[in-house]
Amino acid sequence: MTKINKYLTLSGLEPLIVTPESNFINVGERTNVTGSRKFLRLIKEDKYHEALEVARDQVEGGAQIIDVNMDEGMLDGKQAMITFLNLIASEPDIARLPIMIDSSKWEIIEAGLQVVQGKSVVNSISLKEGEAEFIRQAKLVKRYGAAVIVMAFDEVGQADTLDRRIEICKRSYEILVNKVKFPPQDIIFDPNIFPVATGMDEHKLNALDFFKATKWIRENLPYANVSGGVSNVSFSFRGNTVVREAINSAFLYHAIQHGMNMGIVNPTMLEVYDEIPKDLLTHVEDVLFNRRDDATERLLDFAETVKGDKKEDVTKVLEWRSDALQDRITHSLVKGIDAFIIEDVEEARQSVSKPIEVIEGHLMIGMNVVGDLFGSGKMFLPQVVKSARVMKKAVAYLQPFIEAEKDGKQEFAGRVLMATVKGDVHDIGKNIVSVVLGCNNYEIIDLGVMVPPEKIIETAKRENVDIIGLSGLITPSLDEMVYVSKEMEKQGFNVPLLIGGATTSRAHAAVKIAPNYSNTVVHVNDASRAVTVVGDLLKKDSRIYKEQIREEYEKFREQFLKRGKKKDYCSLEDARKRKFKIDWNSTEIVKPNQLGVQVIDDFDINKLEDFIDWSPFFRSWDLHGKYPDILTDAVVGTQASELFKDAKVLLKRVFNEKLLQAKAVFGLFPANTVNDDDIEIYEENGKVKSTFLTLRQQLDKREGVSNFALADFVAPKDSGKQDYMGCFCVTAGFGTAELAKQFESNHDDYNSIMIKALADRLAEAFAEYLHKEIRTTHWGYAQDENLSNDELIKESYKGIRPAPGYPACPDHLEKKTIWKVLQVKETIGVELTESLAMWPAASVSGYYFGNKEARYFGLGKITEDQLKDYAKRRGISNEEAEKWLSPNLAD
Repeated sequence: MTKINKYLTLSGLEPLIVTPESNFINVGERTNVTGSRKFLRLIKEDKYHEALEVARDQVEGGAQIIDVNMDEGMLDGKQAMITFLNLIASEPDIARLPIMIDSSKWEIIEAGLQVVQGKSVVNSISLKEGEAEFIRQAKLVKRYGAAVIVMAFDEVGQADTLDRRIEICKRSYEILVNKVKFPPQDIIFDPNIFPVATGMDEHKLNALDFFKATKWIRENLPYANVSGGVSNVSFSFRGNTVVREAINSAFLYHAIQHGMNMGIVNPTMLEVYDEIPKDLLTHVEDVLFNRRDDATERLLDFAETVKGDKKEDVTKVLEWRSDALQDRITHSLVKGIDAFIIEDVEEARQSVSKPIEVIEGHLMIGMNVVGDLFGSGKMFLPQVVKSARVMKKAVAYLQPFIEAEKDGKQEFAGRVLMATVKGDVHDIGKNIVSVVLGCNNYEIIDLGVMVPPEKIIETAKRENVDIIGLSGLITPSLDEMVYVSKEMEKQGFNVPLLIGGATTSRAHAAVKIAPNYSNTVVHVNDASRAVTVVGDLLKKDSRIYKEQIREEYEKFREQFLKRGKKKDYCSLEDARKRKFKIDWNSTEIVKPNQLGVQVIDDFDINKLEDFIDWSPFFRSWDLHGKYPDILTDAVVGTQASELFKDAKVLLKRVFNEKLLQAKAVFGLFPANTVNDDDIEIYEENGKVKSTFLTLRQQLDKREGVSNFALADFVAPKDSGKQDYMGCFCVTAGFGTAELAKQFESNHDDYNSIMIKALADRLAEAFAEYLHKEIRTTHWGYAQDENLSNDELIKESYKGIRPAPGYPACPDHLEKKTIWKVLQVKETIGVELTESLAMWPAASVSGYYFGNKEARYFGLGKITEDQLKDYAKRRGISNEEAEKWLSPNLAD
């Protein structure tokens, strides 16, 4: 019988499921009239729409539940609750979060329950007014379909000792579960967080008793959750921010260790636990755990020595704030500092006649400095993206003022449409180019990923763009770009076409795309060139530059085609005769320890940190060099170090808050090669499960040099040897798109790009980690392997994991076979687009070959006889086969 897990499940427009693996659930507290003077003032003045911004700030600040409280003597709390919850319901970006209806008055709670959408939390009910009233309220909460916070409070009073906390929570739980039949997973206990270090002996156990009560609840009251208001614990030190933050952070850390899984926390009042100075942490934890009789006195004395330190540090750091206004704005843009840009932009707005002048004046002066530094090699891409973040926040602030004037219109240097073509999901490079162009005053129309040609054409016409930029990573995208260029020619376009992306090249742009389009086609291989290229293309006198590009591409095309004809290829029949031969009588074949398909549904992503190959991460930001040497490089070392530091900060968040989800599916099967180039895999009973098709090198090589195919690494069926192979798909991409969108909504392209780059690295790290587990455990042919991460990156191991779409097997159609064999979509949710790109983008798939002779190679070009043979084996037309293999076809 299947065990049903009982998890607290809440929802706004989106579900929030609290599982044992969930990170701490943070309840936003600022939409509470008793805890926020600003929010109280806005509600009193009927400025509900401004009050909504307080809620929105909490969403953007990472709150997972929004606490709404309208308990104030001069307010009509019931009406205020109804009005505010109805307004939240009309704001999708806020309404996606569950609501905590917070009040000490039942009539306000019930009014909220009648209008709130989704599954909310009631805060709170208790036994304070007796068992009958407790049961009545609980039944109503259950009828309204909400979860409930239960305070450790009864007819006698508030629980202030460990025994009282246990007594009240146990009694409340038994009433709710046995009498009310309330779902136990929907019960959230608040065992009361009281201040520590008050100087009163009876308060010495306040924190320790909370920890112990929390642990008791989680161990003895099945499925119940524990919450609390963390800032209460440091109330004795109000006025000393340093000590309050340390107490809050240390208390929260230990409360979570004891089982507290949600609560009201103000992130601005938390220090990072690991960054609390050790001497301060010792004093704080002495108090929390009552480790010394004089713990409170020692902390009070120590608190005086750290009081105000942060303010002094800030004053020293912010000397530039006394500079002239333009210098301050320029400094913020160049350094990527967004903390003061709004106040500086507002000061600038007050000094001009129209707000648009701030953009065209103050901001563009600063961005011109950024552009000059970037162009001269004194700034690098990550810094420019940070500058763009500051610029976007400034423009977003000015936008309402510009719209209010109606006649304000920014003069852009040009309008550029950017799109990742149909079937392709990768956009890191495109986004970087968009940001860099945006920094240089170009208006960017970004259509995103998987954009069909009709949408590109239609938008380009409607928006009257000056340039179209196409991006793609996978090889089928090359054909999509060719198709778009032909459509642009057919429909009479007269704007330049930019081509970029990992699989694109000057050769492809010159040979395959440029002949289709009368206007200029330019391949842009990195973001640093984009500004210069676009600038030259859009100059009034650009005719000479465009002619020069066309002449260069024509010359390149001629030389390329001549060069291609010089190469000699052998027939497929001869290539098969020259296949790589392994002595199957003497080679070692190891049977996997476990055959069949295995699924890893929710992998601990923290395990991947040691498997990350950082060098490609820096290349994605246009910083070239090998890690870790790049960190001390004379040219890019400083910027690489800063980028690495930022990456590690975000990566720590990913790990601690479980922002990304990693999943995998893999299979190991009996296998044999048949018909030279096909690999059959079998069920354990010997029945054919599926067939993988491989392609063979056809370059006419010198005598004795083999023409490889992946099938060569698996024993032929007629050898009488039972061999084995595997296939896999891993992803670390679930959550990436949502995080990127969240950053973008906050005008933070830097972290939007960063999270995608990190997700890609984590996916590759997962592939590396899983391959190691395959070699040493699941297959077990290398049980004694002991390699460092550098050795793993260098692939100093036995066996290979080639991927469809890459040099040894450029046939993307093989992914369909892997997806069918492993049921990838059904088991872990990774899908294939029509062009066979994987979604989420941060995913890796491929094969496992275990023979010690297996090696990586490049297929190179193939001839028409192999194309036709492949089409026949695949059961598709020659035209369809050409579509997928066109980059590998010999001219």
